[in-house]
Amino acid sequence: MSIIIKFFVAPDHEAAAAVAEGGPDEVFESLTFGNFDVEEALIEWESTFAGRNFEEVLDDDVRETVADPDDGKGPFVLAVSRTLQDALCTADEQRLAEVSQLWVAERAKDGKVFNPEIAVWILSGLADPARAVGEGDETLYGWVA
Repeated sequence: MSIIIKFFVAPDHEAAAAVAEGGPDEVFESLTFGNFDVEEALIEWESTFAGRNFEEVLDDDVRETVADPDDGKGPFVLAVSRTLQDALCTADEQRLAEVSQLWVAERAKDGKVFNPEIAVWILSGLADPARAVGEGDETLYGWVA
């Protein structure tokens, strides 16, 4: 099974939800990745950046599903937490590489092989729009199909 993940920046949840059916490409500039569990990754990235364990982040910072028109059977849109967005915004390349290595190691514990170079590429790619937004009102979202 192939998973497509497109991260994009939108001004608000309503604008992000509007692209749930067809994806963000026609409306927002997006970064495309694939074949990993984005919900799990968002929690793992945040926990690593914040120095907290997975369960603490899961308990405190529930992933916000902005749109799920097919109730889990089709594309949906998630909001990236402000904590993770801020961490991506302020992380330098060394910190992004460190978090990427920790993520790859965590996935390996579950028997999932993930290329370390791709992991760095993903987090570095996400850091760019997070930096562009900075402390503004826009939010980073993930569209998953």
